[in-house]
Amino acid sequence: MKKITQLKKLYLDDIRNPKTEGWIIVRNYDDFVEYIDKNGLPDEISFDHDLGEDVAKEKVENGMSNRKARIEKKETKSGYDCAKWLCNYCWTNGIPIPNWNVHSANPVGRDNIIGILKSFEKKLND
Repeated sequence: MKKITQLKKLYLDDIRNPKTEGWIIVRNYDDFVEYIDKNGLPDEISFDHDLGEDVAKEKVENGMSNRKARIEKKETKSGYDCAKWLCNYCWTNGIPIPNWNVHSANPVGRDNIIGILKSFEKKLND
């Protein structure tokens, strides 16, 4: 009898949860890097672009001005930074990039993540 293997699927999003089961959720850049460093590449990654909304909201609730919280949020690494790190990780280790998708509601951020991942895949295939 053939053993069925569970796919490892990584979901990067600071606020939302995946609509289907079976995803491992990471909320920020550091958690993304740490998960892959400890566990290796998952079979699939779903990217959000804008990370840090939860932290900015908490800071405002704790008395920080909206303006200062927005400034600090801009310094937070994004899903694009995670995608760049992933490309470098795969290149350094000589392994293909896993299956991926982008679920971000930010159209520019979404296009940037798609662009870097497709460019990396093309570079690997050249």
